[in-house]
Amino acid sequence: MEYLDFELPIKELHDQLEKCKLIGEESKIDVSETCLQIEKKLKKKKEEIYCNLSAWQRVQLSRHPSRPYTLDYINALSGQTFLELHGDRNVMDDKAMVGGLGKIE
Repeated sequence: MEYLDFELPIKELHDQLEKCKLIGEESKIDVSETCLQIEKKLKKKKEEIYCNLSAWQRVQLSRHPSRPYTLDYINALSGQTFLELHGDRNVMDDKAMVGGLGKIE
């Protein structure tokens, strides 16, 4: 998963949680209490960061490369039946506009 610069504390806690779970799987040590504490810290840190975003951070988050695009939603709704139509009367294609035909399953 890709993280933005203001999400780095979340990444660090997420990495700690994965290490904790890995240690628990590899050894016979019970780390469930530690993992639970890290999960609580992670939840609190997410709330703290995402509730106090600046305008630019909101823009960065909305443009995040891991977010789904329009065609992802269309394919989820219509499966492989969607046929995208391209161009207009001047044979120009606008990348910002998506239109086509498909069956909603």
